[in-house]
Amino acid sequence: MTVVVAFGDSNTWGYEPGVGVRFPPDVRWTGVMQRELGPAWRVIEEGLNGRTTVFDDPIEPDRRGADYLPPCLRSHAPIDLLIIALGCNDLKLRFSASPGDIANGAERLIQIARAEPVGPNGAPPAIILVSPPPLGRLSEFAEMFTGGTEKSKQLAERYRVVAERNNVGFVDAGAFVVCSDRDGVHHESDQHAILGRAMAAAARMVLA
Repeated sequence: MTVVVAFGDSNTWGYEPGVGVRFPPDVRWTGVMQRELGPAWRVIEEGLNGRTTVFDDPIEPDRRGADYLPPCLRSHAPIDLLIIALGCNDLKLRFSASPGDIANGAERLIQIARAEPVGPNGAPPAIILVSPPPLGRLSEFAEMFTGGTEKSKQLAERYRVVAERNNVGFVDAGAFVVCSDRDGVHHESDQHAILGRAMAAAARMVLA
């Protein structure tokens, strides 16, 4: 069986925009991806609301992805493919992070994963880096993400450079999906479906 770990934030967790409850498993992009790939694959969902790449959150603790990634990978080993889908929360005003800083945080996660012998035969897993789509029309999160909209538009290209430099797969989520007008941050159910299908295709390509 081919094992995939999707390491992400609230959009991997399945946060319904404007409501805050969790979409059912089969609606989330990870569930759609699982359905597309079939029973020979296992997609493990590791999403957490507010998770960052490398930044400690003074308001919401225990959200630093760099801290949780190693034990996460070890607990699910052996892993064929790791999907890193983080960066949206790094846009929060409280971190004062530039697009370059955020991309560097994503690169640090790649380096951490590459140091873990959790893939087939003790090798590191294959990796796909996913850049978040640009923020949409912000409402309830407008103050939290002050200044984040323009930064978010630069992440895809910054992430692409990181992926190429580290020879990992890359998906620009913004090429497929948009953030909901209900809060400007999260994905509607139809966007989960689109992203899930796109990620299934990317996984097949990377592991071909």
